[in-house]
Amino acid sequence: MAQTIHVDVVSAEESIFAGEAEFVVLPGEAGELGIYPRHTPLITRIKPGTVRIKPAGGADEELIFVAGGVLEVQPQVITVLADTAIRGHDLDEAKANEAIKRAKEAREKAQDKQEVAAVEAELASLAAQLAAIRKLRQKR
Repeated sequence: MAQTIHVDVVSAEESIFAGEAEFVVLPGEAGELGIYPRHTPLITRIKPGTVRIKPAGGADEELIFVAGGVLEVQPQVITVLADTAIRGHDLDEAKANEAIKRAKEAREKAQDKQEVAAVEAELASLAAQLAAIRKLRQKR
């Protein structure tokens, strides 16, 4: 039997995933991270993107979009504290495209550098969400 590690993915609103997994892949601040059981302890920020979780027992891989947050890795537990987290099957391409349209309009109306930076961050997150939607569509 393969070794496993407990994984918790939570957002401010709810727990998105809690269970045993064979490995986890996610977008770390310095690049994509692959984490297996007994990984060395680690704390890092995560960028907007897709968290891939391979559940124990051969179940289908779970895809979860996160809009940033913090990752904590301990030898037996992985905790993802996400700003926003959405299960792959709950992602809506039409809503994401509409949000991008609104963000681009907001960028044009932005009055100062701080507003522009906030809108640019939102656009980056929405682009990562669209990439997650496309990745999920390819899996199907």
